[in-house]
Amino acid sequence: MGRRTLVVDDHPLTRTALVGLLEQHSFPVVGEAADGSEAVESARRLQPDLVLMDLTMPGGGGLEALPKVRAAAPDCEIVVLTASGTEDDLLTAIRAGAAGYLLKTEPPERIAEFLEGVVHGEAALSGEVARRLVDRVRDGGRLDSGVPDAIAEHLSAREVEVLLLLDEHLGTDQIARRLFISEHTVRSHVKSLLRKLGVSSRRQALEALGAART
Repeated sequence: MGRRTLVVDDHPLTRTALVGLLEQHSFPVVGEAADGSEAVESARRLQPDLVLMDLTMPGGGGLEALPKVRAAAPDCEIVVLTASGTEDDLLTAIRAGAAGYLLKTEPPERIAEFLEGVVHGEAALSGEVARRLVDRVRDGGRLDSGVPDAIAEHLSAREVEVLLLLDEHLGTDQIARRLFISEHTVRSHVKSLLRKLGVSSRRQALEALGAART
């Protein structure tokens, strides 16, 4: 298949970062869209080979748009790139025909490697997502974000991602690069998740995470 790519994400900074990453790895970006409705129209007009699409967007989300994009551009492959690792979103996207489901916590170079695989006919699943999918098929194991419900139920999807990256001992600048957001936004998410968990430091947040996992 070809490599002409449509990027769909409601955050301009994220789109800019993805466009740079894709073009650096010989994926020409033929268009950008900020929501599901724009994605369908752009797919119909541009007939891209590959669509890299977020799920959670105002004015028309990715899950609703995914089958419409496939109908508008039947020859394209759609890869989800999202903050959401929930069971419902993952399974719905796969059933709707997504060729891949990647989490935004993936390093940029790894995202490029996954897309290269899609070009050559492979599926693209973040390792964490693939492991949970295998568990689900094998023994009915529940797909979750890697954060216990006692913690996750208090946080947004992006705050869960930030907490997981804190658990990998990444600094603010590293988390910003992983998630294609600014360091200021990372600090805002950290402040919010600390408040929601009733703790005053990153160390205490990780202690709470560890306690919930035991």
